[in-house]
Amino acid sequence: MAKISLRTWPERHKSPAFWVVTFFGSGLLKPAPGTWGSLAALIAGYGLLVAGTGPVLMTVLVAALTLVSAKLIDGIEAKTRIHDAPEIVIDEVAGLWLALLPLTHQPPHILPLIAAFLLFRVFDILKPWPICWLDTHVKGGLGVIVDDLVAGLFAAGILWFLMGAGLIA
Repeated sequence: MAKISLRTWPERHKSPAFWVVTFFGSGLLKPAPGTWGSLAALIAGYGLLVAGTGPVLMTVLVAALTLVSAKLIDGIEAKTRIHDAPEIVIDEVAGLWLALLPLTHQPPHILPLIAAFLLFRVFDILKPWPICWLDTHVKGGLGVIVDDLVAGLFAAGILWFLMGAGLIA
């Protein structure tokens, strides 16, 4: 079943909240806006890693992004009556940045970046338990984001294992 789009919301382009939750328009790209949003998040995350963002700061950024985004999504959902519109990709940003946590301990290299992206997308798309449960049972803006946070944590865990085992450098 296709999700209802925010394209019917006449005020969307005037709303700063719209531009934040679509991660500056990356969620407007088709097809697969979640993948485009994740790619934009990867590029921004790479910038954070190159700037020397450590694990504590990355975690603080994700927490702050989650709190602000949940509130913005709640406001948009209240105005539009649309839950988890496909254009909303700020949840992918928060989840992917969590997936990048293992890379905060070293200079970023292409293979771990690609692995983080792919692992996150697999968990975000397939939604194994408990991600599927969270996706259907947590409501509002936090409900939009929480499943992606867990997908990011799952991806980070596997990436840590692969890096620790020397399978990805």
